[in-house]
Amino acid sequence: MPVQPSDSENEYFAQLEVRKRLAEQARQAQALAEEEKRRLRELHFMHCPKCGTPLQEEATEGVTVDICPGCRGIWLDDGELERLTQARSGVLASLRRLLR
Repeated sequence: MPVQPSDSENEYFAQLEVRKRLAEQARQAQALAEEEKRRLRELHFMHCPKCGTPLQEEATEGVTVDICPGCRGIWLDDGELERLTQARSGVLASLRRLLR
């Protein structure tokens, strides 16, 4: 004669199934978020935030700055402004040369 599972056994396995499904949903959500982040990076990386034109890198005073050929905007990465201001004088003149 087959043994019927008790209510507590049924509840235990139901909770186990719910935990398993929640973990799978969390994993899928994480993978989707990472894919979206990668897609957005590919779409916007090295493009001017103002006009969308691909940026060109130019070296000045030992620092590589990103320049937009469309709107002539200059974009600096983290720490580049500090390195430019600490460099010897004439930084503004060298930036003007890049914009001509």
